[in-house]
Amino acid sequence: VQLQASGGGLVQAGGSLSLSCVASGRTFSNYNMGWFRRAPGKEREFVAGISWSGGSTYYTDSVKGRFTISRDTAKNTVYLQMNSLKPEDTAEYYCGADPRSWIVLKLRKYVMDYWGKGTQVTVSS
Repeated sequence: VQLQASGGGLVQAGGSLSLSCVASGRTFSNYNMGWFRRAPGKEREFVAGISWSGGSTYYTDSVKGRFTISRDTAKNTVYLQMNSLKPEDTAEYYCGADPRSWIVLKLRKYVMDYWGKGTQVTVSS
């Protein structure tokens, strides 16, 4: 699976951004999809995940109520709508794909089979 993320940029605190990740190469609907981020000097962290069917979503506590993950199987695309952005959301954001369940992925510390290149999100105060 090849993944291409886009949509990052510079935004003021309280603003919104929408990230997109387009998948190609394999059957998109077979994969659970996730968004991750890495801030300078920090490890990559899980941000949000969505099941292959789109029926289940998962979020890290710090983004609950502000970020929404969704997927469009017809467009082979997963989205991350980010609202009420904070300076601490500044990071490079990556999308990942994996056929394993999110229970297994959490045990694997979210080491996904496939990763896209990141897109930078910068939130100014």
